[in-house]
Amino acid sequence: MNSLSPSLAKARALALLAPIVMLAGAYAFQYVGGLHPCEMCWWQRYAHFAAIPLALVAYGVRGRACISGLFAGFAGIAVGVSGLIGLFHAGVEYGWWEGLTTCSTSPAGGSATDLLNQIMASPITRCDVAPWHMFGISMAGYNGLLSSAAALAILALLLKARKA
Repeated sequence: MNSLSPSLAKARALALLAPIVMLAGAYAFQYVGGLHPCEMCWWQRYAHFAAIPLALVAYGVRGRACISGLFAGFAGIAVGVSGLIGLFHAGVEYGWWEGLTTCSTSPAGGSATDLLNQIMASPITRCDVAPWHMFGISMAGYNGLLSSAAALAILALLLKARKA
């Protein structure tokens, strides 16, 4: 991986675009659709948040294909972690197993009155109830499927680039 191969370029692009698209979708559902995230939804977002700067570093080390591939790989792993959390979350929603949390949102902080107002105004969002489905698959399920597929594609592209 001494020079930038087409496979490495595709892996870097996918490592950056996948988490951006997934987060854009999550925020669209939240702010346009009014579907507030539960705790496990946030866990999925955190992994995508981690993937973006890792992918940006992969772009930042242009002359060093090996290091660029390494950071694209780290970003791919982070995307995959989000996918695995999404698959686990979907299993919780479908009742296949129990979740690990109390599955409620947390108030941000402030005085006692502010906290009480936040608690009273914030929606209760449970992790074990899917607020949206399409073709029988929840948002967590789609994140699980799409993020896992993207992670596998990133890693496959990196392996192909390494062999080239």
